[in-house]
Amino acid sequence: MTRIDKVLYTGKTHTTGGREGESRSSDGRLDIKLSSPGSAGSGTNPEQLLAAGWSACFIGAIGFAAAQMKVKLPADLAVDTEIDLGATDGAYFLQARLNVSLPGVDREVARALVDTAHQTCPYSKATRGNIDVQLNLV
Repeated sequence: MTRIDKVLYTGKTHTTGGREGESRSSDGRLDIKLSSPGSAGSGTNPEQLLAAGWSACFIGAIGFAAAQMKVKLPADLAVDTEIDLGATDGAYFLQARLNVSLPGVDREVARALVDTAHQTCPYSKATRGNIDVQLNLV
């Protein structure tokens, strides 16, 4: 396990009620209701939150890779992340698909950007070897 030498930021939330509760950040910028996937609740769920956070971080990692490779990224770069919650043998698990759109970027270059981003993105590092992750160029 890698230890952090210098903490750059700490996200803090207070969550109550689990999947049918609510969560607020310490700075007040996040204040959301939570609902279980597929329920009639009006809130989001942890899988959607993971997908949003991972997508945003992954785009940043693509930008970092592009700067190193001296590649100009398209303005409409997008990552559509899908997080599946499933069960095997009575236990719950996650799996993920990151569908990356890099319009106008040569496919070979785009693949190199995505692969490099997956090596540097903290979310990718956190899940590596723990869940099935597919990286798709779309």
